[in-house]
Amino acid sequence: MKPKTISEIMTKEVVFVTPEQTLLDVKHIYEKKNFHHHIPVVKNNKLVGMVSLVDFMYHINGAGIEDNNLIYTEKAVKDIMMPNPEYVNANATVNQVAEILSNGKYRALPVVEDHQMIGIVTTADVIRYYLHKKK
Repeated sequence: MKPKTISEIMTKEVVFVTPEQTLLDVKHIYEKKNFHHHIPVVKNNKLVGMVSLVDFMYHINGAGIEDNNLIYTEKAVKDIMMPNPEYVNANATVNQVAEILSNGKYRALPVVEDHQMIGIVTTADVIRYYLHKKK
């Protein structure tokens, strides 16, 4: 049996930000219910970085939950993002992605085809796949 490709389990409707957006925009994304902990950063429809919840929390240390703190508008995504993140293409198998994620360095991987971001896959997506996999 051919291994399932990541394109079959990835999230296709990806929320992303641009490098110029402020941390207030990132805050509002993280405040939404059931949101991933990683936000891809896209410029001209191309993946250029990734913002993790840890990156965000580190850079807003002490800012509080009110939107009016200057840190949220003075810093941009480009100031906190991890540039050139690891990614996979849509033909990667679930097993290949599981291997990358199991190393512990990443909790999510953007899925890129022809330099365009088409989805994102998380450790939770892979775990759900294995839990529901037909034997």
